[in-house]
Amino acid sequence: MSSLFPALVSGSTARRPALRFGDRSLTYAELAASAGALAARLDGRERVAVWATPSLETAVGVVAALLAGVPAVPLNPKSGEGELGHILGDSAPSLVLAEPGVELPSPVSDLERVDVQVGAAGQETPALPGTEPDDPAAPALVVYTSGTTGPPKGAVIPRRAIASTLDALADAWQWTGDDVLVHGLPLFHVHGLILGILGPLRRGAAVRHLGRFSAEGVTRELGTGATMLFGVPTMYHRLAEALVEDTELAKALGGARLLVSGSAALPVHDHERITAATGRRVVERYGMTETLMNTSVRVDGEPRPGTVGVPLPGVDVRLVEEDGTTIASYDADGTPTGTYDGETVGEIQVRGPNLFTEYLNRPDATAAAFTEDGWFRTGDMAVVDPDGAVRIVGRKATDLIKSGGYKIGAGEIENALLEHPAVREAAVTGEPDEDLGERIVAWIVPADPDAPPAAEELADHVARRLAPHKRPRTVRFLTSLPRNDMGKILKRALPDAVAKAPKHD
Repeated sequence: MSSLFPALVSGSTARRPALRFGDRSLTYAELAASAGALAARLDGRERVAVWATPSLETAVGVVAALLAGVPAVPLNPKSGEGELGHILGDSAPSLVLAEPGVELPSPVSDLERVDVQVGAAGQETPALPGTEPDDPAAPALVVYTSGTTGPPKGAVIPRRAIASTLDALADAWQWTGDDVLVHGLPLFHVHGLILGILGPLRRGAAVRHLGRFSAEGVTRELGTGATMLFGVPTMYHRLAEALVEDTELAKALGGARLLVSGSAALPVHDHERITAATGRRVVERYGMTETLMNTSVRVDGEPRPGTVGVPLPGVDVRLVEEDGTTIASYDADGTPTGTYDGETVGEIQVRGPNLFTEYLNRPDATAAAFTEDGWFRTGDMAVVDPDGAVRIVGRKATDLIKSGGYKIGAGEIENALLEHPAVREAAVTGEPDEDLGERIVAWIVPADPDAPPAAEELADHVARRLAPHKRPRTVRFLTSLPRNDMGKILKRALPDAVAKAPKHD
């Protein structure tokens, strides 16, 4: 296949800005020289780890590995010794690429270490890109899952998945080399690394990484030429809160060409607050480690807060019931077929060039992840709205609540709760109930901790907004919701907080 990064070998892009982290930056020529030199050192290695700090060195290290055709394993610097030991034992990298001067913990420190050197400013001639493989199925990255149901599994991401996802997003978002992306996401996962770093580089565009996300950083970068912002719901929630008083932030966001949220659902309430203050809508997309991106709201489509849009070009999507019956799917031209009433819930299953190849060293898990006819089981539950947009209602394992004969998605109840002015954060789960099968439980962080809303008031609010059978039967108040590095709520950790939380039934 062709190069993942055509701009690295194009003389026309040599002087263009490519990467900027804080006050350090590289042009495409400088990136080509630095990554090309490192790629030559990696040639012949089977697999390398990358200590994924938010730095130029991480970006250069990953690009170098891709140019050399050596699969890279991004490591989360916040992972504990046990998780790091599992990942290193499973992936067996021969060395670790790291930012000079950064101390590596055990067991990472036991690996051969190569410090990534960023080339001198002023380099104008692109270096050769190394030995990129021609095989689209060649492994590019091994990205480890969150491990919520056991030890993390290494999803082997082929080169074709990266190329097809980024090109499909370029189509959906009208992403070009003239764009300048801003983000402050970690670089050890799909959103921050593949979309946020490799995405701009494939387009010949620029990325400005904030290091640490802040409203001030977003204002500064969008106010000085940046055109796009990538974030997760927690970040957009903080921006929505800051917009109440920050007119400069509102102006900066209003001037952006594209605002994208992903990794979890953005509450409709935050959508509405941001649009009201800035005149801009936030676009949502849907993907996961194993599939990269599956669907997105298109920039040339209608605003659809609360949905993740339609299947991306080349990606097949269907909704399936527990017995294997297909509820809804899409024709070749993207027209929905089957039951797309916005109410009938099914598991999202996908197939296409965007999928991972396998779980490293786990043929059993790989086989279990796919149906007999070759579709990947995402575990995400959704409905298809009458206009064809996909609306995710939760995870099959934690967010599909079977209560009183109904299948209820936790996500729509969470959105309804967040529309209540006395609710700052909300999560919804199910608990066993002798009468209903499962009862709906709402976990609430109140806007005013000293004056939480009454449980009955919240239940009635949901019943009015949705339907009586979707009202919470139990409400528990917390000071905060447990979240991971990406801002996703860790629902399995909620019961651990129950002893500290007053219960209102």
